Amino acid sequence: MRTGEVRVLAHQARIGPGVSVLDLCCGVAGPGRMITVESGCHYLGVDCSASALATAQALAGSLPCRFEQARIPPLPGGRFEVVLLLETMLAFPAKEPGGRFAFTVEEGRPLTQQERALMPGADSVWLIELAELAGLLSEAGLSVIWRQEYSSSHHAIAAALLRCYRADSPQIAGEIGAQAIAELIRAHELWGEWLGSGRVRKFAMVAEKQ
Repeated sequence: MRTGEVRVLAHQARIGPGVSVLDLCCGVAGPGRMITVESGCHYLGVDCSASALATAQALAGSLPCRFEQARIPPLPGGRFEVVLLLETMLAFPAKEPGGRFAFTVEEGRPLTQQERALMPGADSVWLIELAELAGLLSEAGLSVIWRQEYSSSHHAIAAALLRCYRADSPQIAGEIGAQAIAELIRAHELWGEWLGSGRVRKFAMVAEKQ
């Protein structure tokens, strides 16, 4: 997500001084660190990657951020006022949430068998239509209090990443291998096509207990 998009989402989720925030699948916690600096929240980032968390901790420096290594699900213990799930919901086939929930989601009909055959790592691509998502949120006792579409900006990001991957493919292949960069390029070609055509739409949302 772009910085401005993260700020808007955090504001709509009412993240402020002293608010307890759980950031699931936080990676190196770029958004989480920024939110902590700007809001004064109590932040816990959780990810399964030890190397990502080591980077997050180093970059956090003296910020009051905590990090834990764990695989999601299950959720860590404790009470949290806001749960963040940024750029990750796509990878979960089951999307029932809880708490005050701020998240991004790729919206659209489930991939066809032909589309799954084209998309590298298709086992981590689980689109959901807005009506189905609203039903799952309602079943969990949540209602959407804010929604913003970012399809256009994310289409631009996918296109920019694709240009960079193509331009630097020899160097990237030297780091991660020829097959991995070929899959990155193919995946971003598809995301660019789908976001550009409306096959997939990108939203940020906040849902709250009714």
